Amino acid sequence: MTNKKQVVVILFAAFLLMLCISVSAQSFIASNVKTSFFSSTPIEDIKAASSKTSAVLISKTGEFAFQVPIKSFEFEKKLMQEHFNENYMESDKYASAGFKGIIDPNINWLKDGEYNVLAKGTLTIHGVSKPRNIPTKIIIKNGAATIASSFDVTCVDHGIEIPTLVFTKIAKIISVKVNGTLTQKP
Repeated sequence: MTNKKQVVVILFAAFLLMLCISVSAQSFIASNVKTSFFSSTPIEDIKAASSKTSAVLISKTGEFAFQVPIKSFEFEKKLMQEHFNENYMESDKYASAGFKGIIDPNINWLKDGEYNVLAKGTLTIHGVSKPRNIPTKIIIKNGAATIASSFDVTCVDHGIEIPTLVFTKIAKIISVKVNGTLTQKP
């Protein structure tokens, strides 16, 4: 692991730890949230998934953050995975993607139910941060929070270049899904 990647990982881990410690109120955490994406063109469909997304949520403030290691995405074809990491996402340089923001409106995290909210904050992909309001469904049941979200990412917005030679194989807008259950941290 390069020094830059180590620094990024350590800083994000410290950030997650500070979020967990900063509020003595109830917080929710997970390290196995699933993030997947899908690109569809008339020539080829590309899909990949990772179940190594880390997430933390502070119930008192509604603060929410998640991070996914780029190299953790798995593809059906190894060559696609190699091109994704080396040519498009430059995963040695940009080791992770993530979101940091708040849940709006903040909900009653102690009350079982289904809530449609917005995750308002900053989405960072390929080293480029953009403000986003992402529709999210949260289901609270037996002290756990299941989060489901689906949104689009425009490659050009995050500096992801698609060479003209392959533009017919890779969509300019990628569909992303984030799904997982966060459990209460005592």
